[in-house]
Amino acid sequence: MSTYNEGDAFPDFSMETPDGGSVTKADLAGKKAVIFFYPKDNTPGCTTEAKDFTALKSEFEKAGTYLLGVSKDSAKKHQNFIAKHDLTVDLATDAEENGLSDELGAWGEKKNYGRTYMGMIRSTYLLGEDGKILRIWPKVRVKGHAEEVLEAARTA
Repeated sequence: MSTYNEGDAFPDFSMETPDGGSVTKADLAGKKAVIFFYPKDNTPGCTTEAKDFTALKSEFEKAGTYLLGVSKDSAKKHQNFIAKHDLTVDLATDAEENGLSDELGAWGEKKNYGRTYMGMIRSTYLLGEDGKILRIWPKVRVKGHAEEVLEAARTA
């Protein structure tokens, strides 16, 4: 799935944040980071995942790890998603064609009920303080995922 492997340098990126600002790879320099890709705001699995990461945010902070959720949804949709579910994790929009999710292979062909379409493949990356990929979770199942990622962040 991923075109990158553990040990590789994470690619450079710049994505829009819900407040109209941006987040870049340079912003993550010197700290561990979890970047989780999810299909769509306000859908059941994505809401659960974002709420699970929000619930554990203080624990990630204790582990020196920044959290960033990424989808193709617009900044306005992210604002609504954050407000509706009291999310505290940072979100970013990767709506550009050939953006970060495309480069990583997180945007790709999906199949559902016999229909094939392009969509976000739920996946998570744990980055080290040096910007290298420490761990990749491809094709994530939401239940227990945030806890598993937290444990990896604590021991990284």
